[in-house]
Amino acid sequence: MKLIESILTKNPCYTAGRRITVKGLMLHSVGCPQPSAQVFVRNWNKASYDRACVHAFIDGNDGTIYQTLPWNHRGWHCGASGNNTHIGVEMCEPGCIRYTGGATFTCSDKATAQAVAKRTYQAAVELFAMLCQKFDLDPLGDGVIVSHKEGCKRGIASNHGDPEHLWTQLGLPYTMDTFRKAVKAAMGGGAAAPGGVSGTKIMGAAVATAEQMKAYIKAKNPKVAQSVLDMVPLYLSEGAAEGVRGDIAFAQSCLETGNFGFAGSAVTLDQNNFCGMGITANGLKGNSFSTAQLGIRAQVQHLKAYASTEPLKGECIDPRFKYVARGCAEVVEWLGQKENPQGKGWATGAGYGEKIIAILKAILATAGGTAVPFKVRVTATDLNIRTGPGTDTAKTGRFTGAGVFTITEVKSGPGSAKGWGRLKSGAGWISLDYAQKI
Repeated sequence: MKLIESILTKNPCYTAGRRITVKGLMLHSVGCPQPSAQVFVRNWNKASYDRACVHAFIDGNDGTIYQTLPWNHRGWHCGASGNNTHIGVEMCEPGCIRYTGGATFTCSDKATAQAVAKRTYQAAVELFAMLCQKFDLDPLGDGVIVSHKEGCKRGIASNHGDPEHLWTQLGLPYTMDTFRKAVKAAMGGGAAAPGGVSGTKIMGAAVATAEQMKAYIKAKNPKVAQSVLDMVPLYLSEGAAEGVRGDIAFAQSCLETGNFGFAGSAVTLDQNNFCGMGITANGLKGNSFSTAQLGIRAQVQHLKAYASTEPLKGECIDPRFKYVARGCAEVVEWLGQKENPQGKGWATGAGYGEKIIAILKAILATAGGTAVPFKVRVTATDLNIRTGPGTDTAKTGRFTGAGVFTITEVKSGPGSAKGWGRLKSGAGWISLDYAQKI
């Protein structure tokens, strides 16, 4: 997330100097064909511009966020009482649309317009996640995150249709519900996946150890078969072979098999199918594999089909690989069709990805691996703190300095073999390659 402070110090809203207790966030869309946030910053930073003032604009060309008011400053963004409680953020709109009346427009270049809208949506997710953490807000709470349109329905904003009108007319899968869920996922510490998607990336190095996974399953299912315990390391080796997090695959198997008890499951242990592959309707038996290793390999390959557009490194043994829309679910949170913005995913049940994440967190909290919280010692004076777990996320511009720090969460991500640790202070994430656990 690139955030530039550009406070509108000349705008009468700023000079009025009123403050609010932030209770929510309101998402807007500018309502005119102008992708450049800097144009708005220049035009609104005048003593004569007494019509409106918002807290931030999101640029449609590159996703840069321009903060235009202090976050706790009362804005003039929604024309009603929402100004007293909500931060207002405007997303810039594509230059290739033309309004024909009200919230209706024509578009001369749909692909370009969609790219602009996607860019601002993704930047808004990151910004809202940061603001929810800063002000201790629950993004799924009633009335916490609303659009201008939703604000009108609640009686706290004027009669506008943004930003839903933009997404709908451009044929994008976004809704305010997908937005709120994406913000929640981003607050969970999920890394920014390729393309800016926030959540827990499926691709990457496993964080949990085989010992943690074995301890977890034995605690959940004391009667678990020895053959299951023996195959646990295969999740890590097969996952590493394709660049998929094997601990995520294992957590998914725990969900699909009822912790390998197979009670109520559509598959049986002897099928070596630990993810329900091939069960596309009630009553179907699903695929079978000759060995546990091949079954796990097929599952890993199927996860890669959802998470990446990269070719497989090994021979494809996944019989359903060809049916997946490649790269449609880069993060675990989007494996469920109901949560996936494209309506695609592994399973139809609500909250499928979140259930996997809950299991993964429980595994990581199990003794035998990277249990949290824990303390680390850093000797380097210039260890970068990043906004997320990976070198593909932005530097905060701050360093830890030498000292002892508490890590509250560990995630895999590019640029670190040992994983990334979230600092208890909330400053961000550091590479554990440069920290010694104590």
